[in-house]
This record gives sequence, structure tokens and C-alpha cells, in this order.
Amino acid sequence: MLPSKEELSEAARLVRSGRAAVAVDHLRSWTSGSTSFGPAHALYLEALIALGRRKDAIEVLDTAIATGPEAPDAHDALAFFALQLDRHTLSNRLYRRATELQPDDAQFWYNYATSERSLGRLSHALEACERAMAIDPAMRPAILLRSELARATPEQNNVEDLQARIARDPHASDTMFLSYALGKELHELGLFDEAFAAFERGATARRRSLRYDIAMDEDKMRRIAAAFGSASPLSPQEPAGRHIFIIGLPRSGTTLTERILGGLPHVRSNNETNNFSSALLRHAPAAGGDVFERAAKADFGAVAGEYEDLAGGNDHPGPIIEKLPFNYLYVGAILRAFPRTPIIWVRRDPVDSCFAMFRTLFGAAYPFSYDFDELARYYAAYDRLMRHWTSLFGERLIRVDYERLVAEPGTVAPWLADRCGLPWHDSALDIAQNSAASLTASAAQVRGGIYTSSSGIWRNYGTHLAPLREKLIANGIALT
Repeated sequence: MLPSKEELSEAARLVRSGRAAVAVDHLRSWTSGSTSFGPAHALYLEALIALGRRKDAIEVLDTAIATGPEAPDAHDALAFFALQLDRHTLSNRLYRRATELQPDDAQFWYNYATSERSLGRLSHALEACERAMAIDPAMRPAILLRSELARATPEQNNVEDLQARIARDPHASDTMFLSYALGKELHELGLFDEAFAAFERGATARRRSLRYDIAMDEDKMRRIAAAFGSASPLSPQEPAGRHIFIIGLPRSGTTLTERILGGLPHVRSNNETNNFSSALLRHAPAAGGDVFERAAKADFGAVAGEYEDLAGGNDHPGPIIEKLPFNYLYVGAILRAFPRTPIIWVRRDPVDSCFAMFRTLFGAAYPFSYDFDELARYYAAYDRLMRHWTSLFGERLIRVDYERLVAEPGTVAPWLADRCGLPWHDSALDIAQNSAASLTASAAQVRGGIYTSSSGIWRNYGTHLAPLREKLIANGIALT
């Protein structure tokens, strides 16, 4: 029986408020035996993914595709869910089909462009991006993506177009996207003063759009350290973990590290997921202190089992990488669930690290990255938390310095693989040949191989970044 609009609306409210388990049985019954893909199927897939029921979600996805939907928006929706389930080739095919069915839809072309980028097909991504802009010349994300897909050169760049767009209305809502695109291209052209002005304009516009209080994040990290104030003793019988966690601030080299280790035989990367935090919160007690205290009292055996399922451990017998920078918040919990699992902490020069974030337009994450004072305060809080983890766990945290990794990859990468219990192959250093999907802000850069040009990049912006350096020093961060 098909649901009424009211029933479907209530199910959507439950799923999106963290109560998918309440709605999932109704959604299953509403979609059972259906011969076409509709809103109930999409919501059912959303619920299954939210609940971590990966196998069930894949089965529903495959069944929906087998019905042969011809509506372009159905293909677009199915492509999104395939992406959520790490079926990137299938997602790409479905996005492509949506553009074929409705070639005059700019959003479909943009979605296809992002899919092509994730698979490393940058020239195809650029063509799709340009198709989106031809249909909707003012499509802001497409304008930014166009600049991200190709390195600007004196012979080929979009600087004049971007400057003209900004000049037409410097206060327009799309200035944020245009400014980051312009800053990126000016940076690559070596016009650093102009680039900084563009980044600053974009960051200011982005910060104005956010409701954010840095003090809440500072307090959160203090409370995490207090809740996880001791390390559980290691048992000699505890097996080495096959899950490998890569942590660090965004744009600090975590993606590069993932691409190198993910290029080794039989190693799979899940990219960035919330699988661990989802498993942790699901098995934490419902009462007894704040969320951090409850997390420290979780059933960590159940957390480990849940994470194994969410990570698709039953589908892949080998090592699995989880590269979510924010997992530095969960180091204590990760090592209670998996006491011997490798946790790789990638660290970058503080000024380079902060500036790399400042000149990146993120989605909903990292709201602290658009203001120098907030950047410095967040970095200091992060540094205190990492010092806390290091004091508790010592060498159980594998620290990698980004600068040394890119300068001496032939030395550092084999050492890192050995620390993770992985057999080394020199071919892993050819990250440009790694065909696995990449969904991060570095998705285009990692297709170009390992390079050292980002080390010390802040020095090109010395006078502009003097306030950032001063604020970092004032917050207790030692700089070279």
C-alpha cells in the first residue's frame, strides 16, 4: 500500500531527526513489491544508510535500478545513494544517464562533473562543468569547480571572467564562490597579493553566513580530554587491528597519506565517513553525564562490531583505511574499541596548515577556518588535544610530518606502511595511477602526484599572514 503524503512526511521527519529505526519498517512495507522507484524508495535508502545497514541498502539500490527507471531525477537520486554506498562507478554511470535523459539540466551536469572529478577524469569533469555553466552561466558551484579542475597558466585561466563577475556586483551572494575561484587561480599565477585579497573577501563572506562560536569547540575538546583521561592497558593477546585511521586537520596531507597506503595491494579506503562516531554514539549509554562522559562509558566491544559492519569489513578481508580528519576527536574511543589499530596523525607546519584551510571553501564542516583569530584558537585547542592523546598513548599514535613525507616519500612511506603492518611496494608512490575515487577537497591535486611546492607556501604571503602568526604565537603555538 502506498503511503499518504502525510505518512511520507512523518517518515522523513523521523529519518532526518535521528530516528530512522522507527520509520524503517513502514518504509520497507511501502516499497515492497513496487515496480517503480519513487520517494518512498529514496527515503528507505536514506534510512538504511543512516542505520548503517549497508548490505540491505545495496540490495534495495540494486532492486530499484533493476526496475529500469527512466525519469532523470530518479537516476540522479540513485546516483547519490550509490555514491553514499561507495559504488562510485555505478554512481558515475547513473549521473551520466541523468544528463542523457535531460541534457538541459545544469544541476545534473554539475553532479556528473563532480563524479568525474572523484574518479580522476579531470578533462571530462571540466567538459561537464562547462556544460552546466552553458545552461546556467551563474551557477556558483560550477564556477568554483571549473577553477579547481585545472591549474591556471598565463595562457589559460579564468581570471578576467571571474574579476568581471565580481565587479558587476561585489556584494552579490555568489561573491564567496567567485572569490575562492579567483584566489586559487591568482595563487597559481604567482600573483600573491591579489590572491590573498580574493581569499580574504571570500572568507569574510563565508564567515558572515555562519552562526558559530569558537568557544563551543574549545570547550568540546577540553571535555573530551577530561572524559578520556586515561589509557586502557594493552593485553598481550590483543590482535593487531586491520582498520587504519588517518587523522589530522583538513588540508594537512591526510589525503596524500591515504592515497599512498591505499595504493598497496589488498588495501581498501572508505574515504571519509562518520562510521566510527555513529557506532560509538549508538552504543553509549542514554544517561549518565554529558555526551562525552557517556561516550567514554560505551560498550566498546559492541562499538567495534558495529564499526566492522559499517565499514564493510565482511565484504573486504584485507586492511581498510578510514580517513576522516575529525576523528582526532575520537582517538581515545578508537583505541578502546581497537586497542592495537594503527592511527596515523598527519601534522603540517601550523601556518601552512591554517592558511591551507583559510583558502578553501568547505561545505558545512570547519566553520573556524574563515577568520584568523578563530583559526588560531581552534588550532591551539586541537594542539592541546593531540598533546593529551600523545601523553596517553605514546607510539600507538603514528605521527607523520607532511613536509618530510613529500620531501622523502621513498623513506617515510615504507616506514609508515611497516608501522601499519602492510607489505611495501614502490608502486604505491605513483599516486597519480591510483584509480580509486577521491571525494575530498584535494581530489584534483592528488591526481598530479607527490609534490613539495605546498611546503612553506605561507612565505609567499608573509606580510598578509603576519597577524595569523601573531595569533598562533599568542595562543601558545611555537613557530619556526
